[in-house]
Amino acid sequence: MTASFAPALAAARDAAAAQHYPQPGLYVVATPIGNLADITLRALHVLQLVDAVACEDTRHTQALLRAYGIDKPTLAVHQHNEAEAAQEVVRRLQSGQRIAYASDAGTPGVSDPGARLVAAARAAGCVVVPVPGVSSVTAIVSAGGAGGDGQGFVFHGFLPTKAGERQQAVESLRQESRPIVLLEAPHRIAAVAQALAVLGEREVTIGRELTKQFEEIATVPCSGLTAWVQGSPQRLRGEFALLLHGTPVVADEAAPRRVLQLLLAELPVKTAVKLASEITGAPRNGLYEAALAMKDDA
Repeated sequence: MTASFAPALAAARDAAAAQHYPQPGLYVVATPIGNLADITLRALHVLQLVDAVACEDTRHTQALLRAYGIDKPTLAVHQHNEAEAAQEVVRRLQSGQRIAYASDAGTPGVSDPGARLVAAARAAGCVVVPVPGVSSVTAIVSAGGAGGDGQGFVFHGFLPTKAGERQQAVESLRQESRPIVLLEAPHRIAAVAQALAVLGEREVTIGRELTKQFEEIATVPCSGLTAWVQGSPQRLRGEFALLLHGTPVVADEAAPRRVLQLLLAELPVKTAVKLASEITGAPRNGLYEAALAMKDDA
């Protein structure tokens, strides 16, 4: 065990042991995307508590557990065997066990495997408990400064691998005004940068190796993404999360007056102004002055 995590295990027991942990139950556990210290206290407690840990890669998860000083049997449940392996997990749940599921990094079932396993457990009537934590999706949104204006964001994930399909996908993204989160592997980032170049000056925030020692976060125009990638040989390594910034919505300043004019033809001034303001969101005072001017012109 890494010595620095010994106090964390004790703190996890102190902080989380008094909570209720259904038995049987499937615990969907978020794990760090790079920095081991990002594990939550509840996740550490659950990983100590369960009978086994189902995971995307047993070697990766066993190394993770050893780093925390936890010794548990592991079961392989990955994208190639998830449907079949889920039945073994369900059998264990039905026998009364607590089982955790962890993907290689981040929150299972978002871009990693886990969704089919959860669906199978729910279909069998088993309890599913989320143990939230790190996600590259929320990490890049928080660092990009483009998702906090109330419009939300779109999670797209990985673009298609074939060049033609990838370019079609990018063209469809052009129509989305909200911020979009993309994920990408190092061996495809150059091709993705080239595909996104058609979006011109639309900004993209790049998160490379998020939470790790050589983390890089930068914001550039899509037209400059290829130059950024080529700026250092190191930038062709590591995992990427990209936040394609939203496009500003251009307000039609004439629309409130057109709505007001139509309403004035049928309604008294005060009623027309009130409805025009509610329909368009334009300030009522300005609409009232415009209504009086329209009446004078008439």
